[in-house]
Amino acid sequence: MELPINPIAIPIAAVAALFIGALWYNPKFGFGITWMRAAGMTEERMKSGNIAVIFGLALLFAVMLSILLMQFTNHQWGAFGMVGGNPELVKNTSFDAFMAEYGNAFRTYKHGALHGAIFGVLGALPILGTIALFERKSTKYIFVNAGYWIVTLTVMGSILCGL
Repeated sequence: MELPINPIAIPIAAVAALFIGALWYNPKFGFGITWMRAAGMTEERMKSGNIAVIFGLALLFAVMLSILLMQFTNHQWGAFGMVGGNPELVKNTSFDAFMAEYGNAFRTYKHGALHGAIFGVLGALPILGTIALFERKSTKYIFVNAGYWIVTLTVMGSILCGL
């Protein structure tokens, strides 16, 4: 039985999040300057902290997000849930027939990108926006950070669904 996801896609999608962030928040060719001003961040503060811990945790969080996002991009996970998560333990001909017919349906980069973008707009934007409102952050702050997550989740969804 083929899994509804290529497990190699999870770390690839996670690393993509870090790569996109390096570009997006870069002061030289991304939104770095706008973000630094909106966040009240200084160059001195950027150089502080344990970079290994910061990037290590960012990667761990991106892996966790990849695992969650694949539930939204790969519809076949729903079929696995209907049989308790382990189809090998269930002798169910309707499940086998369903997977034979639809096991690879909607498994494209384009479809994953669509679901990733939807997840970004309906998930990341409201969460980040709410936090930013209560922290009294600017609209620029909201749009720079939400924009990063919408783009990143679009790419991650594409990887998770297409690989």
